[in-house]
Parts: sequence; C-alpha cells; structure tokens
Amino acid sequence: MDHQDVQAAMAEMLEILGPRTGEDWTVPAGPLEWSCRQTAAHIGHDLLAYAGQLAARPADAYLPFDLHVRSTASPAEVLQVAAACGGLLGSALATADPSLRAWHWGPCDPTGFAAMGVGEILLHTNDITRGLGVDWLPPAPLCAAVLDRLFPDAPPGEPARVLLWCTGRGDLGGLPRRTSWTWKAARPG
Repeated sequence: MDHQDVQAAMAEMLEILGPRTGEDWTVPAGPLEWSCRQTAAHIGHDLLAYAGQLAARPADAYLPFDLHVRSTASPAEVLQVAAACGGLLGSALATADPSLRAWHWGPCDPTGFAAMGVGEILLHTNDITRGLGVDWLPPAPLCAAVLDRLFPDAPPGEPARVLLWCTGRGDLGGLPRRTSWTWKAARPG
C-alpha cells in the first residue's frame, strides 16, 4: 500500500461525508463512544501521527505530540483538518524509502503506515456514516489491501464485511464477534 491508497481512501471519505456536514455530528459514531465530530478529528490525529513517525523515524515510541482541533470547528472544518492530515501522510509516504522503519509497536515500514492510514479512514468513515444513518460500506479493493497487509489471519469473504468483522464492527457468517483486536503493522527490517 502507498500514498495513492491513502488519497483514494480520503477521496471516499470526503465524497460520502462532505455533503453531510450540515447534519448533527454530536451523535455517537456508530458503535463508538465518540461523537461523529470527535471521530473525524481522531482520523486527522492518527494520520498526522503516522506522518510524524515516517518523518522522524523513531525506533521505540510515538512522538510526544497530539493534534488539537478547536472545539468551535464545524464538521466541515474538522473534515478539512482530516484531509490536511491525510495529505501530510500521503506526502510522507510518497517520499519514504521502502527500507525505512519507524515505530508502531515494533518496526513498521511505509506500507504498514499506509495500510493503517487507509484503515483508519475507512473504518471511522463507516462509524460516522452509521451514526448519521447513512448506508455505506468501504470500497472492496481498499478493504482487501488493508486486510492483506494488516490482518494476515483474516477469514475469506467480502472484503468490507471481513474488515468490519476483524475490527469488531460486525458479524461474519457464524464466526463469534470480535471484542478485541490488533492489526499487525510491524515488520522486521
């Protein structure tokens, strides 16, 4: 996965959520305790954190910074922040050497950061659409790529439904619902 996948996921997010910024974003984002607005800000936070990791290349921890989105920011402005952070991650990925490693619970290569970024965008966009009452599933090709990179033990099935199941957001053909999960982004040098 790479910067183009992040751009594609970001375009999906903006296409589905952009026209809905006039709705009530104080409602919970699907199964999350966060509101839709908080969830959109979280997308920006994680994308910025991944970009920072790629730029600084720390070997043993996350950089000690956080994204702060003003409480007065409208849903449209929060989406702009998330898009800006997606652009920063995309830029960091586009210039990253494939041999680069930075910390994410172990050494992680650029493909891992791209996959995590795409996963954050798609999964939390799904959470927000559920909160807003919009019927939307993330696109299968991007979901399949995230599954391939971050969930090597994922069961077969329709990629969007499998990704939602892998992250505890849905049921999947008689398998017990997941109550905890982690993605496997770290790869040895």
